[in-house]
Amino acid sequence: MEPEKPVRRGVYILPNLFTTASLFTGFLAMLLATRGNIEGASIAILFSAIMDGLDGKVARLTNSASEFGIQYDSLADLVAFGAAPAFTAWTWHLHQYGRLGIGVSFLLVACAALRLARFNVSTTITSKRFFIGLPSPAAGCSVPLFILFSPYLPSWLEARIPFLALVLTFSVALLMVSRIRYFSFKEYGFLKTHAFSSMVTALLIFVLILSEPRLVCFVLCVGYLLSGPVYTFIILPRRNRQLLGSLTQN
Repeated sequence: MEPEKPVRRGVYILPNLFTTASLFTGFLAMLLATRGNIEGASIAILFSAIMDGLDGKVARLTNSASEFGIQYDSLADLVAFGAAPAFTAWTWHLHQYGRLGIGVSFLLVACAALRLARFNVSTTITSKRFFIGLPSPAAGCSVPLFILFSPYLPSWLEARIPFLALVLTFSVALLMVSRIRYFSFKEYGFLKTHAFSSMVTALLIFVLILSEPRLVCFVLCVGYLLSGPVYTFIILPRRNRQLLGSLTQN
């Protein structure tokens, strides 16, 4: 049997560089928010999400995943998708609510920390197809996507934007620590089975995002936020009843 080739130390550095980039842009988002550049802070958080997605992919492709990388990634996620969006939301509108705004902003940070800690110590995996609770990158990106989408809101809703920001921040915080199932997109059986139709769908989505990035990305984000409760409370119980019915008939 041929011995495994040792992985070079530089390969381990590569995924951690992406994690560091995610951490830095999360920190940069807070600096931009302090200067009143809320749009720039929002874009920085979204860039953090891209870097966060790449570090895991690079680690798997180079076979360089490590316990250190997992823990480092969680700490970076807490800054980029917990502290940065919470601080940006508070600077944008939540400061208008005084102590309530501070409390809701902190709730987002605390729930992100709890979500990441639960994920790290979890030993039971229900299925690779699902996350238990809203993933922290999705929760963290919800706030900046709403900020970038807000100019599309009708004029009669402009006065309600602070309240909508408060409700969104509070909701995504609780969704992170919930038991609601969210699709992880880690299994690609459907894509392999329907490769051509999946490619056409991806192309259409790309065109839509290219034409109206703020609008389409926010709509996709809302769709993902709603997909968890719909699957958990509507589709899953219906499937369980059908499965139970088929078993009792047999």
